[in-house]
Amino acid sequence: MSELTNLGVKDIRDGVARGDFTAREVAESFNAAVEEASALNAFIVTTPDHALAAADRVDADRATGKDLGVMAGVPIGMKDLFCTHGVQTTAASRILEGFEPQYESTVSSNLWVAGAGMLGKLNMDQFAMGSSNETSHSGNVVSPWRRNDGGNTPMSPGGSSGGSSAVVAGRIAPAATGTDTGGSIRQPAAFAGIVGVKPTYGRCSRWGIVAFASSLDQAGPMARSVEDCAVMLGAMAGFDPKDSTSLDMPVPDWAGGLDANLAGKKVGIPREYVMEGTDQAILDSWERGKEWLRDAGAEIVDISLPHTKYALPAYYIVAPAEASSNLARYDGVRYGLRDLPDGAGLQDMYAQTRETGFGDEVKRRVLIGTYVLSAGFYDAYYNQAQKVRALVARDFEQAWAECDLILAPTTPTASFPLGDKSDDPLAMYLNDVFAVPASLAGLPAMSVPAMLNGDGLPLGLQLVGKPFDEQGVLNAGLAIEQRAGFEAQPEKWW
Repeated sequence: MSELTNLGVKDIRDGVARGDFTAREVAESFNAAVEEASALNAFIVTTPDHALAAADRVDADRATGKDLGVMAGVPIGMKDLFCTHGVQTTAASRILEGFEPQYESTVSSNLWVAGAGMLGKLNMDQFAMGSSNETSHSGNVVSPWRRNDGGNTPMSPGGSSGGSSAVVAGRIAPAATGTDTGGSIRQPAAFAGIVGVKPTYGRCSRWGIVAFASSLDQAGPMARSVEDCAVMLGAMAGFDPKDSTSLDMPVPDWAGGLDANLAGKKVGIPREYVMEGTDQAILDSWERGKEWLRDAGAEIVDISLPHTKYALPAYYIVAPAEASSNLARYDGVRYGLRDLPDGAGLQDMYAQTRETGFGDEVKRRVLIGTYVLSAGFYDAYYNQAQKVRALVARDFEQAWAECDLILAPTTPTASFPLGDKSDDPLAMYLNDVFAVPASLAGLPAMSVPAMLNGDGLPLGLQLVGKPFDEQGVLNAGLAIEQRAGFEAQPEKWW
């Protein structure tokens, strides 16, 4: 029943509940799609038995009349940053190769309770550090999209959640988890022509997620539609006493509250986001987005976010600083890789384990982070970056006096060929220029597909909302989705 793989989260859940097909039939269809998609290199580990076992539980519950969860019968991909009990979790790094957690992350546990099953652990940029999915120890993820020039140049699926974007766009999973530290849900969603949501910082528990930058990391859903993301986010979110940054707030029924009527809403257009180097097609899609939101009843207003130009450099001080602290735990002592040359002492083991276990981009960021935290440089770099972060957040707070939402591009360009930017870290970092400000401020934001460019590649539009206003962001995303009518999908070549 290959046609089942064309269904999204809500359609699968409702079809299982009605008895149109069984959860096991769905799981078998997606397991087969996973097996056929090895050319994308999107999975580090596949777990077909997990998907089938979860499906059988759902079918049994339905047969006995039990209430089904909001994700009942939906098999998903799990980014390899989420610890999964008894299933290898590596953060796509050699230093964690073979690590099988004896516990479950809160987000994945919530999804299993809601009835979802796991197709496997998804490839990603190592420790979520990257924007193209080229830093993984398990090799590059290849986008299912190709340019329409007749060539077969492998394209980037975005990063760090590149495995997630690839499987959702390729109809290999109806949805997947992602994490967003500085755009790692939104940027790959834009590259792959899918929807990705970064909720307010603290909406989803960070417990059991391998840490990159703890004050920025946030889990979120990636799916083919706004409604599917709303359903999945409702299952993922919730207060968790094990996470000190978790929001102790009720989880709204975002899916039930979806409304594309934006009458009375003001949408801000930040003038600082008109940046040199942005593709003309991106700017054109932005103009279309304004028209779509006007058509939905919103008023478009110009706003200023004056510290935008400082957001990216501040991010690339704060995030590496936190990473250098978080990654200090990987030393070869308790778990993961241990590289101990003959006759070596403890310090030699630390150094050799990290040299062997970490990839180049991880080492680069750890070195940057250690430098900016060192004596003599802490005040000059890290403290200054934190002050800039506060100014970026204040810009947004002042903007909310003039608007309810902000519309911007998600990325400055469409997807690019793998290898195009891998030798130029600064060019790679610029991919995050539109996504980073909302991350620094901890705001809810999402990417919605808008159109294809001249090369036949997807472009995304980004919506940013007030703290805790995921509903407003999702509603505006639905308004764009309905008017854009984006139904393009990659032609299967894998």
